[in-house]
Amino acid sequence: MSTFIDETIVDLISGNGGSGAVGFHREKHVPRGGPNGANGGRGGDLILMAERGCRTLYDFKFRERFEAESGVHAIGNRKGKSGESIILKVPLGTVIYDAKTNEHVADLTIHGMKVIVCEGGRGGHGNAHYVSSIRQVPNFAEKGEPGQRRKIKLELKLLADIGLVGLPNAGKSTLLSLISAAKPKIGAYPFTTISPNMGIVSVADTSFAVADLPGLIEGASEGIGLGHQFLRHAERTKVLVHVIDAFPIDETDPYENYLLIRKELMTYSEDLGKLEEIIALNKIDMALPEMLEPIMEKFMTIGKQVYAISGATGQGINELKYAMMETYEETEAVNVAPVNLILAPKQDEDPTNVIPAEDGWEVVGTKVVRMVAMTDLTNSDAVRYLHRRLHRMGILDLLRKAGAKHGDTVYVRDAVFAFEDQA
Repeated sequence: MSTFIDETIVDLISGNGGSGAVGFHREKHVPRGGPNGANGGRGGDLILMAERGCRTLYDFKFRERFEAESGVHAIGNRKGKSGESIILKVPLGTVIYDAKTNEHVADLTIHGMKVIVCEGGRGGHGNAHYVSSIRQVPNFAEKGEPGQRRKIKLELKLLADIGLVGLPNAGKSTLLSLISAAKPKIGAYPFTTISPNMGIVSVADTSFAVADLPGLIEGASEGIGLGHQFLRHAERTKVLVHVIDAFPIDETDPYENYLLIRKELMTYSEDLGKLEEIIALNKIDMALPEMLEPIMEKFMTIGKQVYAISGATGQGINELKYAMMETYEETEAVNVAPVNLILAPKQDEDPTNVIPAEDGWEVVGTKVVRMVAMTDLTNSDAVRYLHRRLHRMGILDLLRKAGAKHGDTVYVRDAVFAFEDQA
């Protein structure tokens, strides 16, 4: 895997849920119909999706905040419409971190893979939800759940779609410079490339990333030289192009050199050995055409795609580019996300607690704050229902233990209550 790393921080806000409705069944000759208030609509999600066509996070530099649509409030017995979700397309290889905690959220490595980073708020329950044997005519409904807010860091580790492998000085860097705009350092001596270079290759309407991976040597799979580091770069490519010097200066056999590279790949990882591969016999300008025929025949017997090229003259380069494109597209056609949508790990919820405030007490905690935010504090029935829920949660006991007295002021975010100690 060759990487080009870009980073940006984005603020994501999912939609609030719509509020439920207080409604009663109205029908001719039925003067006292039962409660039928509907639920509010769900807020829109914030979704990130891996897109093969994206190559950069550049667009996020101009817009660092995205907010999904809130759900619509219910009216009578008509449920509120859900808010529209936002799908943000990011390049393959984008890694998502929580910017606050730096915890890993997701790694989008497959085209079409989607992850919900912020879930939309749930729609509030209508009064029909609260009907029970002891509460037959509830006159209150629930407000929608607030959406989630999350600041995330996007780190692009641009994955190479195709990796160029071969012995040192086989001509990989020259080939990369011919098929892309990359300008790797090129020299007529081994190990010119000591770190991966990458370029974007465009053929027809398709573009793909090609990495020139540093030359492999015998023993690379055992870590000799920088073997493990170089082989790791190849692990997440989809296609390998073996660049073989057709007429090596040391007069070694090109086919044996190819088998040497295959051996190192297979020894390091069987998965590497199973990748689609193309063989590029390079430097064919160094000898007469009839000298190339027996070499080509030997390679053709193993059933691989074999192309004769010259990095010096450009011969065969276009044919090789189209073969790379076709092979890449074939592998991408089956490389689709195994699941359509996954949910990112939830952010840690703050525990419920009571802390002293300047003129009273403050109740903190994700769950209780959400509960109060979803309560219609202008409705006395809703407030009484909230009080019973807080009692069941043990909040009133926490206040007593903290030292709260009857009539003390209690804050839950922006909401203000008087502590009623009925113990």
